Amino acid sequence: SQYSAVDTNPLSVYIMQPIWNKIIKIVPLWIAPNLLTFSGFVMILFNYFLISFYDWDYTASGSSPGLVPTWVWLFSAFTTFCAYALDSIDGKHARRTQSSTPLGELFDHGLDSWATSIFVLSFFSVCSRDNGKTGVSVYTMYIYLSIVLFNFMCSHWEKYNTGVLFLPWGYDISQVVLIAAYLLTSAVGVEVWQKPLLLGYYITDILVILLIGFSLFLSFPQTLYNIHRAHLKKTLKHDSLYEGLLPLVSPLLLFVLLTVWVVLSPSNILAKQPRLFLWMVGVAFSNVICKVIICQMSSTRPELFHWFLLPLALVVYAAISGLLGWMEEAVLAVFTALVTAAHVHYGVCVGRQLSEHLNIYIFSLKKRTQE
Repeated sequence: SQYSAVDTNPLSVYIMQPIWNKIIKIVPLWIAPNLLTFSGFVMILFNYFLISFYDWDYTASGSSPGLVPTWVWLFSAFTTFCAYALDSIDGKHARRTQSSTPLGELFDHGLDSWATSIFVLSFFSVCSRDNGKTGVSVYTMYIYLSIVLFNFMCSHWEKYNTGVLFLPWGYDISQVVLIAAYLLTSAVGVEVWQKPLLLGYYITDILVILLIGFSLFLSFPQTLYNIHRAHLKKTLKHDSLYEGLLPLVSPLLLFVLLTVWVVLSPSNILAKQPRLFLWMVGVAFSNVICKVIICQMSSTRPELFHWFLLPLALVVYAAISGLLGWMEEAVLAVFTALVTAAHVHYGVCVGRQLSEHLNIYIFSLKKRTQE
């Protein structure tokens, strides 16, 4: 299917697009667009692991300011901007080099579905977790991450039904806010997040309120409206309500299972290992959404239950029934490693299949020679 996306965000249209149009001119024509996409993702990953090294349990900013060196926040601002730029110009570069392919679209959106959670998890290091005085509780982090992923899912569910990707306004705004937050932190230190800003509210409270407001009152209604409009115009991709709602089943079940684990965990697993748990949430979500993206691109029907829900359900049952006992953290660690490996393996396999099927290389503009 022909790729179509609509961007109506004034920030993007009037400020960012002109910047990207200048940057794109510097990119050599021999570079493959997927290389741009992948480079941005690698930068986000590298930055995430760098922050994790200094702040594994999200307490560095709250306990003793200065634990994370200033250059790390500057580096975070730099990598976030680069990733944002590369993600914004890869499509333009593909059109410039006449190399737009379904593989490129899948590569871009598949990596975005993973990067979305990594952006959020890196940001939590800035505001730190609740230490009784300041910071955000690990449950707020979990809800915050879930809402961001819910927004991402909505735009792809909408595309599955309408055939058009309406780029969420939240994307450009969130990237600019992230970069500004890192720059602010590097300039004045993490203390800025620990003083009330307005009417006793902290910056983090305001950001959470904005995020929830944006999602529930802007992006989600917009998604429903766009689907409704397509229904009136008779341009919907799927005839029945069942078919239209099908892609939502697995992500919602995933959320229910994870939430049950968070709430009923005997050892309070989220508080013990927030970084591991939230990383696992992001990877699992990305894998579920990639399946939806593939179905939407290939006009095939998504399966009702994603394979991953069964092992997750077993682990959650074993944890909340007390079967795992003191091994709950160890099991989470092994499970997270397996899920991450499975997701990477899945990505590599799909990439290979598509590159053979379309007769192109993933990271080069050279055509494959017919075997």
